Order: sequence, then C-alpha cells, then structure tokens
Amino acid sequence: MANAFSGIELGKRSIMAHSQQIQTAGHNISNADTEGYTRQRVQVKTFDPLYRPDLSRAETPGQIGQGTTIESVSRLRDELLDSRIVSQSNVESYWSTREKYFSMIEQIYNEPHEISVRTNMDKFWQSWQELSVHPESKAARQAVVTRGQSLANSVSQQFKSLSGIGTQINGDIQVSVKQINDYASQIAGINGEIVRSKAMGDNPNDLMDRRDLLVEKLSSLANITVDTRDNDEFMVHIDGQILVQGSVNRSFTLETQTDGKGYDKVLWSDTGIEASVSGGQLGALLELRDVDLREQIQSLNSMAVNFSSLVNDVHRSGIGANNVSGLDFFTTYPFVEDVKGNFDSNGDGAVDSTYLFSMKGTNVLNPQEKVGFEGVMVLSGQSSSVSVPYYSNDTVAQVVDRINDSQSEVKAFLDRNNQLVLKATSAADKNNPDFVIRHVEDSGLFLSGYTGILSGSGEEGAFDYARADAADVLTGSFDVAPLVNPAEYIAVNAKIVNDVNNVAAGFPDGRGRSMMGDGRSAVEIAAIRNTQVMIGSSRTFDDYFADTVTKVGLKGEQAENMFLSQNSIMNDLRDLRDSISGVNIDEELADIIKFQHGYNAAAKFVSVIDEMLDTVINRLGV
Repeated sequence: MANAFSGIELGKRSIMAHSQQIQTAGHNISNADTEGYTRQRVQVKTFDPLYRPDLSRAETPGQIGQGTTIESVSRLRDELLDSRIVSQSNVESYWSTREKYFSMIEQIYNEPHEISVRTNMDKFWQSWQELSVHPESKAARQAVVTRGQSLANSVSQQFKSLSGIGTQINGDIQVSVKQINDYASQIAGINGEIVRSKAMGDNPNDLMDRRDLLVEKLSSLANITVDTRDNDEFMVHIDGQILVQGSVNRSFTLETQTDGKGYDKVLWSDTGIEASVSGGQLGALLELRDVDLREQIQSLNSMAVNFSSLVNDVHRSGIGANNVSGLDFFTTYPFVEDVKGNFDSNGDGAVDSTYLFSMKGTNVLNPQEKVGFEGVMVLSGQSSSVSVPYYSNDTVAQVVDRINDSQSEVKAFLDRNNQLVLKATSAADKNNPDFVIRHVEDSGLFLSGYTGILSGSGEEGAFDYARADAADVLTGSFDVAPLVNPAEYIAVNAKIVNDVNNVAAGFPDGRGRSMMGDGRSAVEIAAIRNTQVMIGSSRTFDDYFADTVTKVGLKGEQAENMFLSQNSIMNDLRDLRDSISGVNIDEELADIIKFQHGYNAAAKFVSVIDEMLDTVINRLGV
C-alpha cells in the first residue's frame, strides 16, 4: 500500500511538470522571432500506478495513482509539409534567379531604344541607300563610315555587356558553391550532435530546428532530397548524388576552364567528375551561363560574322572614288594565320585540323534548274552527322532550302554571282568550335561536279576538319574561320576611316576604274538588309533581330510568370507551416497562466499533505 509520504512525491512531480511547461512556454516566447524555430510542447503522462495487475498486489480496490511525469519535449512539426517545402523551394529560387538575369539581358537589347544595335543597323542601311543615290557625294561616304562605326561599336558594346553578365553569373556560381559546401558541412556536424544527444535519451529539438533551417536554405540553392534511414541516419542528395550521409559530407570544387572565358566548371571534390545540378539557384545560374547566355552570344557572333562577311564580299568587288578596290569594309581576323586554315588543336606542335568558315563553288548555277541526279550529302550536325538527300527532280533552290532546313551546322546560299556557298554556324556542343565547317561529304555529284565545291564524291572526296590540309579536297575558294567572338572586335577598316574615298559605291568599268554616278555597289550592299542570306535559323537580318528580341522577351516573361506562381505557392505553404509550427505569443501567455495555476494548485496540495503529516507525527495523541 502507499506510504504516508507518497502524497508529497505526487505533488513534487506535479510541480516539476508544471515548472517544465512554464519554462518551455517561456522558451517559445523568447524564440518567437528566431528564424527556423519550431514551437515546443511538453508531453506529459500519468505516472505508473502503485499497484499493477499481478498476483503479488495487495487486496485493495483499484489502482492508486502516483501523479504525472514528463514524457518528452517535442516539436510541433508536420514532416510531410516540410518535405513539400523543401521540394518546392528549389523551383522558386530557380525561377527567381532566371527572372532577375533575364530582366538584365532585356535591358541590354534596349529595344526599341535609339541606341540599340537594330536602330544603328537601320541607319547603316539607310546610309548605303543614300550613297547609291548620290555616289559622287563625299558627305554620303562619310555618313556610311560614321554609321558603320556606330554600328560596330554598338555590336561590340552589346557583346561586352552580355559577357559582363556572364562574368557576374560565374561569380554567383562561385558564391553558391561555397554556400552549398558550408551548409553541407554544418548539416553533417549537426547530424553527429543529434545522434549523440538521442543516444542519451534526449530530444535535441533546437539542433533539429537548426538542421531543418539549413536544409531549407540548401534546397533554395540546388534540387535536393532528404531521407532518414532506419538507423536514424540523415541523408541529403543532390540530383541523385549523395551530399550528406550522417556526419560525413561531400563537397564541390571549381575548375577554371581554358576556353578564354575564365568560367568555372563545378566538380565533385572527391571524384573530379563534373556535377549535374538541375534546380535551385545554382542550377539556374549554370543554365543561364552555359545555355541561355551562350545562345545569346553565339547569336550575336553569328550576326556579326555573317554581316561583315556579306558586306565585305560586295565591297571587295566594288571600287572607291579614288579607284581603289579589293578592300574589306569591316576588319576581319582569322582564327589561324595559315592560309589553308591548318591548326594545332591539341598543342603538340603539329597541325592536325583545318578550320574553315566557308567554302564557295566554282560553277554559276540557275536556282530554278533541276539538278538531274540524286545523292546524299552528309554534313556535320549538333551531335552527329546529318544526312541531306536530293533527287533528280529537285531544283537548285530546293536543295539549298533542304540544307538550311536540316539540323546540320552547315548552311547554304547562292551568292551575288549565283555560286553556291556553304557556311558554318555556331556549334550547339560547347566542345566544338564555332563557325568551323567540320564535315562535308556527297555520295553524288551535287557538291563536286555540279557546284564545284568538292573535288570528288564519297568518302575519298569528303572534307573533314579533323585532319591537316583538308582544304586540298576543295576546288573552289574558301575562308578561314574567324577569331573567337567576332562581335567583340568588329570594326570599320582603318584605311576606309582614314580616307572615305575608299568607300566602294560602284563597280569598276572595263578599264578597272570607277564611273561617275555609279552606285551599283551601294545598292547591292543596301539590299543585303532584306535578302535571305542570314546563316542560321533566321533568313534575313531583320528576322534575326525580331527572333532574338522575341526569344529574350518570351523567356523573361516565362521566368516572371513562373516565379510569381511559384512564389504564391510557397507563401501558402509557409503560412500553413507557421500556423502549425510558429509561435503565437498570446497562446503561449495563456498557457503560462494555465500552467501557473496548476503549479500553485500543486504547491497547495503539497502544503496540505505537509499539514496532515504534521498532525499525524507531532500532534496525534497529545
């Protein structure tokens, strides 16, 4: 049976339980504004009764209660809600990052601002039209030169601005990688502390709050998943790769690429393998730098190299007022000095490849003439070679369109003399060089005997850039690939700047001299604007500007809409979590008052028991 002092023990347990509840409520109030804090509650249960149902129990009715005891101090947390927030957080930060940078890219294009590249190009074409009307005017020639300089400067400035964003993105990548490594290290350290605390029978609530906060911050940087194994081992994965396993963590390292841009490649420190990060801030930054921004720079370079090439092609054939001909209007820089395009790609001192930008046939073609035979052309593509068939009933124009409509990175057009020209586009694979024709082959006679580009058919007569002196298989002329990033260095020829009479308004007569009033060259250059000669997905220069600005605008709009949508979802999830796990000061104060009354009642109970014992011990029998 219960002894006389059991009542004091029962009261003591009640006092301790209410004291712990008051202390926990005070802990909640003091951390009401602490980031990541989860409110806690003391879980109490009845203490084991004095008598249990066995054969040794005393013959007394019922069980004699022994008060209360503290079972645990637990966090009020919805794990399913937390996992959803972690899985959604990376999507929100992904679109937030893209929205921020696309707004910056949109500002660079300045459409339709007066200083945009498109506006300067319109003025450039207009100056050539004016010169065609007044070919004897020196002022009109000066306008061509000045507007050419303005256009070249705006193209160069646009390239520098895009490159500047690339540098900024690369800096953000460095910061994001450092943060991921730091969070992973902290999570691994906290995991060890949590395991040790749980081994002692404690509930490390504050440690788990810190870990959950770090996991949420980590989820905004990358697409992560969390998992707790049966042995209470906490794990974090990034795109299926282990980042944290218990108290051990992996990390990323950065390796500067040797491509002239100075960008960093993200690698796993332990294996040296390139890391794949598809979501979160880091995933968005890598995609922006290596896909979106690269596409914008390649598009600008493609415009610059083809624009200068087409203008120069006509201008070289023309003649200036001072009877000087053969001058390029825009300065060009070849990728290699070798006139045949030979290049040492692996740096071992021996040439092993041929870098050509374009190749021209020797024969004059009729666009509407049927070719009269069939075959299959094999051209270099994005990831593998692309086959382009042609048939006997196809016209020359249809074969050219089929080449341009294919997925190859070689495009075709007929120049001013109706000779077939093949040109390289920018490369989809960053491991391949831009504006370099990598492979041209024809099983039939279209590229060999008919157009006069290749010297033979089949593999024996094919051009392949992966060997030296590959240009020997060509029967027509060719141009060496341009120096990397032609948009950066495009400029008007210094000889033309110093003497505007070098501007070719007409073509030479039979004696190789200029004729008064001849504006044919100016007319032909002005006509380039609306001629379908742009190499790549756009056919004219106006198409290029429309396509480029539209893509940037649509991607920016998509990023903004997706961010607003995802932000709304995340706000709802966070509000729901706050309603469950957040601290309500009014509620905590009400609990403190309730616990205080319970504490006072328990103290009164102990006082009453003490008086009863005093009566029994000291006053009974007096």
